[in-house]
Amino acid sequence: MSGDDGQISWYSPDPRGIIPLEAFHAPSRLRRVVRRGTYRVAVNTAFEAVIRACAGVSRGPDEAGTWISDEIVESYCLLHELGYAHSVEAWEGEQLVGGLYGVSLGGAFFGESMFHRATDASKVALVALIDRLRERRFGLLDTQWVTEHLQQFGAVEIPRSDYMRQLESSVRLDTAFA
Repeated sequence: MSGDDGQISWYSPDPRGIIPLEAFHAPSRLRRVVRRGTYRVAVNTAFEAVIRACAGVSRGPDEAGTWISDEIVESYCLLHELGYAHSVEAWEGEQLVGGLYGVSLGGAFFGESMFHRATDASKVALVALIDRLRERRFGLLDTQWVTEHLQQFGAVEIPRSDYMRQLESSVRLDTAFA
């Protein structure tokens, strides 16, 4: 979605980016950070703070601002209250230093955005997300697009037809994120 110019638009890229849960790869340095417990991970304890932190992240060097408008924040906060939107947070003491948020339907999780204020904090949240999705037998982690950052974790692009098949079977899974 995009919240540019007061308009909310829907995007459905083709090809679609996903991280196959069985193929997720955490680099060895990141695995060491996770094992050391550098950050405490929590789920759904600071949803609005996570989405607002994500809104503060710029798109890239050539694009100012963010796609996460106030209206989008309000909409996702409502989805969170209804049990559909979730956050995974990385904490250093009492400070929120990284995290991500997305929406779950059945066994599909749609990652929306992530942020970090400390080295590797968002990556630790991603590892925790993958662990949670695997434990609960989710079938799909949708990243929408594949970025260079996500490629290091095994993200791939798949054609819309393959995506739609995976989506259809995943949303029918009897599982829950929370």
